[in-house]
Amino acid sequence: MIVEVTAYDSDTERRDRVDKPRAYAGSGSPVYLLIDGDTCEARGYRRPDGGRYETVQTPPFGKEVALPEPVEVTLGTEPLRNRAR
Repeated sequence: MIVEVTAYDSDTERRDRVDKPRAYAGSGSPVYLLIDGDTCEARGYRRPDGGRYETVQTPPFGKEVALPEPVEVTLGTEPLRNRAR
């Protein structure tokens, strides 16, 4: 599992939301969680297939995100609401 938090810079859109999910899916990482402070979402990527993830959850901060096998945990994102821009 890979977890990242977006940086506050001009490359975030391309690097964090496009390039990294493709790279992690391509490497076979089963779960990628992106804590996105710009969009106030906890994006859960799963089911890698080549260079993309087949499933992406985008619950807003305040909702739960369920992370599948091999992690199998539900993450509450309520505390992240206070950290959003």
